[in-house]
Amino acid sequence: MWLLNTKTIQLTQFLDERKAPFYAILSHTWGNEEVSFQDIQNPDRRAISSKAGFQKIEACCKKTAEENFDYV
Repeated sequence: MWLLNTKTIQLTQFLDERKAPFYAILSHTWGNEEVSFQDIQNPDRRAISSKAGFQKIEACCKKTAEENFDYV
């Protein structure tokens, strides 16, 4: 299972789902300039930070963190 850390906006893999932390699930609709799984794994965020999809990810992480979840 891959979860997105709401503070670092980095993916973390949990091989045993039973040991994964609590996480939030938010709804998503597809739009232009979405960020792919490969994009989000790239440590150089300059390439994706201008995409509209990245702003959605940042907003998702912010909302999730406000609800006291570390992962989404």
